[in-house]
Amino acid sequence: MVNLLLVRHGQSTANASNTYTGWTDVDLTPKGIEQAKKAGYKLGQIADVRLKKVHTSVLKRAIKTANIILEEQHLLYLPMLKSWRLNERHYGGLGGLNKDETRRLYGVETVQKWRRSFEAIPPKSDNKHFDYRYNLVPKQSLPASESLKMASERIIPYYEEQVAQELLAGNDQLIVAHGSTIRALIKYLEAISDQNIDGVEVKNSEIIQYQLDNQLAILQKNRY
Repeated sequence: MVNLLLVRHGQSTANASNTYTGWTDVDLTPKGIEQAKKAGYKLGQIADVRLKKVHTSVLKRAIKTANIILEEQHLLYLPMLKSWRLNERHYGGLGGLNKDETRRLYGVETVQKWRRSFEAIPPKSDNKHFDYRYNLVPKQSLPASESLKMASERIIPYYEEQVAQELLAGNDQLIVAHGSTIRALIKYLEAISDQNIDGVEVKNSEIIQYQLDNQLAILQKNRY
């Protein structure tokens, strides 16, 4: 048996203000820091987990959450891979807008599809906020807006190439990322339909544990 742990970052400043974030690099709130510390404590209460590697995005709300979790368990020495492929989905022209305001502008049903459906794509942005951290990413790979399906097309290959191979070798893995990142992984791991993924929610700093067999089939799923 091998363990895969998925954690969404702690509360960010954008979560607190109810605004769309996507690839904007916002920080954790004091509440988010405390949530990450609690996740670190809870990690220590999960039996038979021996982490060997950590994976996160290139956005500081996820990186800081990962570091706080590891510090709580005295595991800061573990290798950590940071990849843009684990970034939150790109919310395009919605970035920085208040979620309630977008419902008034575009309608509740339209906004709900943008937020939770698998294929709906928010309005595009002009990409002006991309910075040095993406210099090595081919320009054609940088999105102007993404559906969950489009985000999955960068997230799942990372999982298969970087995470699944470690799991197959018997090495427990931790992914600390974002709401849409985790939803995409849950959809993939549990073979959830395109229609049913809209009902999947992931709370800030919630730990989702998958106990997997040697072929990476799910033996048990736990939430902490």
